[in-house]
Amino acid sequence: MRIRLVHIAMCPTLLVLTDFSAGANRSLKVAVNFAHLLEAQLVVLHVHRDSLLDPERFTGKLSGESYEVTMRALHSLVRQLPVPALAEVGQGLLPDVVADAIRRYHPLLVVLSRPDAENIPDELATTTALQLLRSSSFPLLVVPPATTKMTAPRHVLLAADGGEFGVDEHGDALRHVLAALHAPVTLVHVTESATHHTAAQAYETVAGAGLTRDLPRVSTSHICHASPAQGLLQAVAEQRADLLVVLARPRSVWGELFHRSVTAQLLLHSPVPVLVLPVQNAPARKRPPRPTETDGLLYSI
Repeated sequence: MRIRLVHIAMCPTLLVLTDFSAGANRSLKVAVNFAHLLEAQLVVLHVHRDSLLDPERFTGKLSGESYEVTMRALHSLVRQLPVPALAEVGQGLLPDVVADAIRRYHPLLVVLSRPDAENIPDELATTTALQLLRSSSFPLLVVPPATTKMTAPRHVLLAADGGEFGVDEHGDALRHVLAALHAPVTLVHVTESATHHTAAQAYETVAGAGLTRDLPRVSTSHICHASPAQGLLQAVAEQRADLLVVLARPRSVWGELFHRSVTAQLLLHSPVPVLVLPVQNAPARKRPPRPTETDGLLYSI
């Protein structure tokens, strides 16, 4: 059931997930600030799960509140927001409910909080963000549980691995968000070598995908670190960034070994919000014909 609280004209939309926790309330405040800058509306979504067949029914993770109580609580929460907003309660498994909301509202971003899993080994930790990335290819803004800054970002780091990639219409959404922030953007490239500086090449891959279009000058930074994730977190601390943008390739989310997934590590450990833009691997380039040597001459085969 949807609860329409105000008349909302056609404008950009941010889909915000809430479970009424303190972390979700922080992510909602961050979303409000983004909405101000983007002149966007919010759709605040709570997933109510009360099926006897739900796999987490007896794990203690689900709220025992009735559907009607949940509706009233969400209505009260959204009514206090200082931006145009729509409240919605969905029923079912979270990835399915979110996918349905995305189809209907076409949001720029899905905004959600990251649970506090600091004392849980990475291999055992699971987050809603990772579930959504594995079930869809939609941009996410993930707010860490300990964040204290709710204002709009003033310095953005954009992580690039140097490999070519492609973007779909969601690339336009990222450009729109970055342009609206009016914040300096620094492209960060991490390598193990202190002398092998390839940040300029990494910039070319990002510019080639069109992500720097309509942005002011984007600076570059090289970090020397054996771990890409730790190198990026080092850059966040050193440059006092308050938003980290990650380009997530399919293999970075579906890696065979969890500790090799840079995206997962950043989502679990970044002290600042992480904006994840799923991208596609660039199509393999056709190699030139392989030559063979005959009588000292090269012939193509």
